Amino acid sequence: MERKLASIQRVLEIIPIENADAIELVRINGWQCVTKKRDFAVGDLGVFFEIDAIPPDTEPFRFLWQPKTKPGDSESGTTTPVVRPEKFRIRTLRLRGALSQGLFMPLGTFSLSDAKEGDDVTALLEVVKYEAPAPAGMGDFRASFPAFIPKTDEIRVQSIPQVLDELRGLPYIVTMKYDGTSSTFCIDPRDGEFHACGRNISIKEGSSFYWRVARQYDLERILRAQPQFAVQGEIVGPGIQKNPLGLKELTFFAFSVFDIQNARYLSHLEMRDYLSATGLPGVSIVEEGADFAHTQESLLALAEGKYPGTSNEREGIVIRSLHEVHSPALCGRLSFKAISNRYLLNERD
Repeated sequence: MERKLASIQRVLEIIPIENADAIELVRINGWQCVTKKRDFAVGDLGVFFEIDAIPPDTEPFRFLWQPKTKPGDSESGTTTPVVRPEKFRIRTLRLRGALSQGLFMPLGTFSLSDAKEGDDVTALLEVVKYEAPAPAGMGDFRASFPAFIPKTDEIRVQSIPQVLDELRGLPYIVTMKYDGTSSTFCIDPRDGEFHACGRNISIKEGSSFYWRVARQYDLERILRAQPQFAVQGEIVGPGIQKNPLGLKELTFFAFSVFDIQNARYLSHLEMRDYLSATGLPGVSIVEEGADFAHTQESLLALAEGKYPGTSNEREGIVIRSLHEVHSPALCGRLSFKAISNRYLLNERD
């Protein structure tokens, strides 16, 4: 499911913030945002900008990075406009002790009189997604990402809380989300070529992280033995995202195996058997059970923790049905993530 960086959402609840005279919390979908008092009433529509959204450098958004003017700052009482900082994006913040995740603005700020709840206005408002700078060693473009394999991108539980009801009562698995770089390895069924891919492209053979891992784990040999399978996972270690796991060498953790012939993901149990047979390491299990009963709040609590042997906040968790289940809400496999709020509040760039 494509992520909506900017969308029309309805106010579900307004929550007072203790000792705050000018601001309050509004709840939309599964998120909560700090807004000015009385900007919204329950039932109002507004424009919601998700975490990691980069708004354009235009007047409606400049209050986010423009210094506030105080009397006496200049003769005219104005300041020179400030260009949007290079690394600016919408982040998780604490304001007066309240967690604010995203930006929620009145509909009247924009020319969106015909907008309906749920509309994706990302392109219309020229909002783009923040991408962390690629570290050295990512490699050169070889080809587009293989069209016969889904890209690795889980949606956050707050963006589509309906998934909790879809998983309710089913066997489930929760795995650790590693803070590294996503990778996909496969044999192209059209020409038999082996591909080592990042999140969005196939990488030219060389000394990149992807090809170093491919050689380290002998992935081409493993995949040629059963070329119908593609392996997806996270590469972590020195030189990647400041190495929060504190590893001494590049390490690969598989999180999905895709059956190209049958256009389906292996279930967790099938994947576990495949990884055991091939000797590939998988992501760590945080929790598993026969009857999913978590709430959004309990999943966000479960997402928090440290990477083993470090003082670094782990990124979060990925939640899936133990047996592959189609999600009507996601229009695909029932799989989503919960990102640790402690991790988001301590982002290191």
